[in-house]
Amino acid sequence: MNDYNNLRSNNSADCSPQNNVFRSDDWNGILIVIAILSLWFTSLFTVLSVSVLNISWFWLIASILGRTYLHTGLFIIAHDTMHGNLIPSNRTLNNTIGRLAVVIYALLPYDRCRINHANHHRYPSQTGDPDFHGSISHPIFWYCKFLSEYFSWRSLIIFLASMIVIFGGLIILFKVDLINLILFWLVPLVISSLQLFFFGTYLPHHQVSQNPNFSPRIESNFYSILWSLFSCYNFGHYHWEHHEYPKTPWYRLPSIHQ
Repeated sequence: MNDYNNLRSNNSADCSPQNNVFRSDDWNGILIVIAILSLWFTSLFTVLSVSVLNISWFWLIASILGRTYLHTGLFIIAHDTMHGNLIPSNRTLNNTIGRLAVVIYALLPYDRCRINHANHHRYPSQTGDPDFHGSISHPIFWYCKFLSEYFSWRSLIIFLASMIVIFGGLIILFKVDLINLILFWLVPLVISSLQLFFFGTYLPHHQVSQNPNFSPRIESNFYSILWSLFSCYNFGHYHWEHHEYPKTPWYRLPSIHQ
C-alpha cells in the first residue's frame, strides 16, 4: 500500500477530499460508468436469451467482440479509479465504483490491482514492475506472468467457484444455455485480458527504447485516434502520455498528445 501512497503523493492531483460538488470530469466519469455498465448488462441479457443456432456467423462474432470491448471498458473504469481520475471530487465514490468494476470484470481484488498498478507506474519496464516481462521476452510467457500478477491462485479459485454458482443458477432458474454463457461471458473475458495485455502492456513496453508506442513523437490523426479508442481505450497509442500525465482520464489522452 505504501507504493500506492507514494504514487499519489508524487502526483498531487489525485482524488481530492470528498465533497458534495461534482465537477465536469466527475460528470464525465459518471456518464461513462452508466453507459458501459448499462450496455454491458443489457447486451448480456440480450445475448443470453437468444439461441446460438439462430445467429449468423457475422452477428455471433460481432456480439462476442462487442461484449469484449464492453468488458475491457470495465477494467478501464477501474484503472481510472486507481489514479483517482474517474470521480476526482469524491474519493469514496471513485473507489467504490472501481471495486465494483473489477468484481464484475473477473472478481478481482481491487486493492491488489491498485498496488500492482502503482508499482507499474513507479518502476515502468524495470525490476519491480509487475506488468513487465523481466527476462521473459516471449509474449505468451509474458502474458502468463501478467495474469499471475493479478490472478493469484486464491483469486482464481474464488473466480471459478463463483462462476460455477452463477452459471448454475442461470441455467437452472432461467434456462440459459451453457454455450451462451461460454460464448458471451467467458470468451469475451479471455479476449479482453488478451486485449489489455497486448495493446495496453506488451506493445507499449516491449523494447521501450525503440518503441514508437512509448514515445511522445508518434503521429496523431483521425485514424490513429479512432484506432487508439477501439484497440484499448487510448492506452496503447497514447501510452507515453498516460505515464507522463497519469492524472489525465483516458478519454483526454489524445488532447494531451496534441
